[in-house]
Amino acid sequence: MDSSSAHRRGNTRRKLFEAAVTLIAEQGFSSTTVDEIAERAGVAKGTVYYNFASKTVLFEELLRDGIELLTVALQQAADETAARGGRRVDALDAMVRAGLEFIARHPALTQLYVAELWRTNRAWQPTLTQVRRKALAVIESVLRQAVAEDEVSTEIDVPLTASALFGMVLVTALDWQSFQPERSVDDVHAALSRLLQGRIGGGGAR
Repeated sequence: MDSSSAHRRGNTRRKLFEAAVTLIAEQGFSSTTVDEIAERAGVAKGTVYYNFASKTVLFEELLRDGIELLTVALQQAADETAARGGRRVDALDAMVRAGLEFIARHPALTQLYVAELWRTNRAWQPTLTQVRRKALAVIESVLRQAVAEDEVSTEIDVPLTASALFGMVLVTALDWQSFQPERSVDDVHAALSRLLQGRIGGGGAR
């Protein structure tokens, strides 16, 4: 496949992801048909099957793609903070901001991810577990560096704290989007930043 063909296929897959995620968020996975996804995306039904073996595979891949994009955003926030010479706690704060901004851009994806994560009978559950692990690994890496550099207490439970931070951002952002949409990302970030700095950032002074 040449670069132009790959680019076109990438654009088609992106359109299918966007169509599927909005439809499934609106009416559920079982009620959403391939015909509806194709129509919403503005492509032929055969195009869906050319790119994905089934509706299940499409949904699994869109969840994987979305959370991997979130993971990239978290890593970029950490890297940019490090490049500026910031502390590891500052990197965590930047990651919180990046997570909020990502979720504000992709609320339907986040809603579906949270809804599906604990449904262990789903075909895509192993994929969700895998991509969740990648996202948490980014946060855990920064936390371990913070411990090593004496920014936070050595008593901190790194895996559990990473999960708590990840979950805090997901749930807070969904609550914000659903029930407090009048609040700005700056407002929400400031509240989480104060919590982060107080509970984690102050841990180094033992």
